[in-house]
Amino acid sequence: MNSGDERTPEAWQAALTRFVQVIPHTQALGLEVMEVAPPRVTMRLPWHDDLLGDSQRGLVHGGVLSMLLDTLCGSAVLCGLPEPEVCPTLDLRVDHYRPALAGHGLHGEAWVVRSSESVVFTEGRVWQQPERIVARGIGNFVRLGPRNTPSGFAAALFGEVSANV
Repeated sequence: MNSGDERTPEAWQAALTRFVQVIPHTQALGLEVMEVAPPRVTMRLPWHDDLLGDSQRGLVHGGVLSMLLDTLCGSAVLCGLPEPEVCPTLDLRVDHYRPALAGHGLHGEAWVVRSSESVVFTEGRVWQQPERIVARGIGNFVRLGPRNTPSGFAAALFGEVSANV
């Protein structure tokens, strides 16, 4: 099996696309993995009316931004470790810089800032127009390690086996 360092950005893009396709809400919302350059991930969430939070003012629901940042940062964790492992969100802070407006898709990127034996620290940002960040997220993920990661997790992520993990 390949180590994380030997996997190509294209293999990671396919793996993370598979990852967002098995999460019901990211699949239903049409979240797309645009680019992966470990430990950095870029995604796009196309606009549709289900993202609307305030119909009178035409604003995206804040929970959508939180979900996108959590998914972005968690994806960066997967490709930012030597081998993918289960790392649940420990905490996520979202700073809202400006409202996200209805009718426009969301773009985001996240990256690993630092990794310890027990926690992976990430940062991410979301925008609708380049250079106009709508939200920033700081996410910390607890490392459960190989002992608590299901066998075959990486193989399933990369489509090397067909298994539900």
